[in-house]
Amino acid sequence: MPLHQSIISVNQEDKQNMTKTNPGNYFEDFTVGQKLVHATPRTITSGDVALYTSLYGPRFALQSSALFAQSLGYRDAPVDDLLVFHVVFGKTVPDVSLNAVANLGYAECRFLRPVYVEDTLTATSEVIGLKENSNGKSGVVYVRSTGFDQRGDAVLDYIRWVMVHKRDQGSRAPEAQVPELKTALSENDLCVPETLALERYDRQEAGSSYLWDDYAIGEKIDHVDGITVEEAEHMMAARLYQNTAKVHFNQFSADKGRFGRRLVYGGHVMSVARALSFNGLANAQTILGINGGRHVAPLFAGNTVFAWTEVLDKAAVPGRSDCGALRLRLVATKDQPCDGFPDKDEDGKADPAVILDLDYWVLMKRAS
Repeated sequence: MPLHQSIISVNQEDKQNMTKTNPGNYFEDFTVGQKLVHATPRTITSGDVALYTSLYGPRFALQSSALFAQSLGYRDAPVDDLLVFHVVFGKTVPDVSLNAVANLGYAECRFLRPVYVEDTLTATSEVIGLKENSNGKSGVVYVRSTGFDQRGDAVLDYIRWVMVHKRDQGSRAPEAQVPELKTALSENDLCVPETLALERYDRQEAGSSYLWDDYAIGEKIDHVDGITVEEAEHMMAARLYQNTAKVHFNQFSADKGRFGRRLVYGGHVMSVARALSFNGLANAQTILGINGGRHVAPLFAGNTVFAWTEVLDKAAVPGRSDCGALRLRLVATKDQPCDGFPDKDEDGKADPAVILDLDYWVLMKRAS
């Protein structure tokens, strides 16, 4: 048999023995500087927006009313900021966190421009840090992910870190490289839509008379209401974002894990808490950035989420006198109302009910 025919035969045999399915990356598969281009492009539809509203019930006027949005200079009601975040996040899961133990936190997240229905989102990531855990069974992977629209314009940029299983516990760990992260975005890092005009802002339609000037640093707000998370809801939400992480769907696999139950996707908690925050922060129409976030404890179906907010800081928006930025700390709990503002103790240990601690910037109209 000619040599080239022999090579072709071997290659074909090898291909037949190769699996065509994607098992996902394990900790050993990542290297610092690695670039990941994620499938699949996703066109946002009005159905996606309606389903997101049905899952969480957000009531912010900017995302709810095309007329309200157009009165502020938007061409239409923009897609909810966290829906954009979740869709971009979902694109990264098959390559970054399919084999995750848990998603741990976020930093330096910036919402760069509005996204509208019929926009198509894609995502890429770069591995910026790795650190094996002391048990040798898993490691933490740090990635910077960016979402783009169909024009190639970046709409979202953020860092997250996730604990990922090792394929082989005996494999050699890479040298630890943990990136230095900003503790908070500055007002100069925040992107305000260029077309934003607030002269016609209607506080009655927005749902609150309290503007940027009415909030004080150190103020705490109990958002009062609670939302119980059902099994079908959190799984439907993860499917909406095309998030394929096993910990959210696979009870057969979860039976063998630490909790024996499927974990509610951490982003689901973020959206529930953000929706709850409307009661007390109705004029916080737009999320400008997320400084940092931590999923303190897991949430399971059947738990009821409550939330409270602390005002951490206030900042003027460069070049604007009609709006300002509020830096907020959003704390979510499970099965515990927040009238007592459950928090950390003197040793910095979180109250057992706390499940989310999110530090973020919002844009709000100024009274002046």
